[in-house]
Amino acid sequence: MGVNLKDIITSKEISISSLRGKKIGIDAYNWTYQFLSNIRLRTGELLTDSKGRVTSHLIGIFNRTINLLKEGIKPCYIWDGKPPEFKTKTLEEREKRKQEAKIAFEKAKTEEEKMKYAQQMSKLTEEMISDANKLLDALGVPYFNAPSEGEAQIAHMVKKGDLWACASQDWDSLLFGSKLLVRNLSISGKRKLPRTRTFVTIKPELVDLYENLKKLEITQEQLIIIAMLIGTDYCKGVKGYGPKKSLSLVKKEKTLENVLKVVNWECDVDAKDIFNWFLNPTVSDDYVLEWKHPDKEKIMKLLVDEHDFSQERVENQLKLLNIKKGQTGLTRFFG
Repeated sequence: MGVNLKDIITSKEISISSLRGKKIGIDAYNWTYQFLSNIRLRTGELLTDSKGRVTSHLIGIFNRTINLLKEGIKPCYIWDGKPPEFKTKTLEEREKRKQEAKIAFEKAKTEEEKMKYAQQMSKLTEEMISDANKLLDALGVPYFNAPSEGEAQIAHMVKKGDLWACASQDWDSLLFGSKLLVRNLSISGKRKLPRTRTFVTIKPELVDLYENLKKLEITQEQLIIIAMLIGTDYCKGVKGYGPKKSLSLVKKEKTLENVLKVVNWECDVDAKDIFNWFLNPTVSDDYVLEWKHPDKEKIMKLLVDEHDFSQERVENQLKLLNIKKGQTGLTRFFG
């Protein structure tokens, strides 16, 4: 879910072509939950194969990754690892809401109600992640598990210069220090509004961390404090404080110590622990970034033979990459 900074952070629309050749870290959990939420039957049920295994996430990952590769973008999927201990309560609350949504879904009478509650009960399993990784491997796209939060790992890789930006709908990578964040990285140009059947036209947006800090006249540390007041994945924040009010307070009080003297911090987690976590999260340098030629045979075996995808549709998507059996495409791109 992340923190909501949209009222104070600015972005600029960019073209897909401007990202050609860029290495972009994908917040894998964020994207996969999007697919599980939106790629459903009208009854709200997930798409499955003949054995009852969920395929909604595979459809989303396959189509979007193909489109990224077609545009010359080099994606790298980063999955969340073990969350910090103080995130436990948040995860428990999320699970409770999913169980409540499941009960409401079973009682729902209309398709609209079913879709609404179905989207709230999306759950990502280890089997789904395993299948997703098999697909990414067949597509020649690198992926790995972060030791903890995926966005923290991506931010670390961006700061090192190994990746150009983080791609996510959440803002958290900025708090971890990612210099650049790409939102709305969907080649289709449309996105389905949450819990509705309405689609809106969108364009990719680029958020420059340092430009925003300069414009707001704050530091990276102060942005973290603002997020903590609004509410993060680790604490609901301080009641009554939205982005603009938080910004005003932080610019006046300057430090976390001063801010805590004038607000009522009711969270069970120590504010200093959250603050220090954003500044020094658990990350790893044990990774290899290598993009390989997509393997058509592996892709067809996984999607068509194992998960009942339409052979014609899969082949049509692969044609976008100019891949033929026994041949390698995108030579200039991978070379």
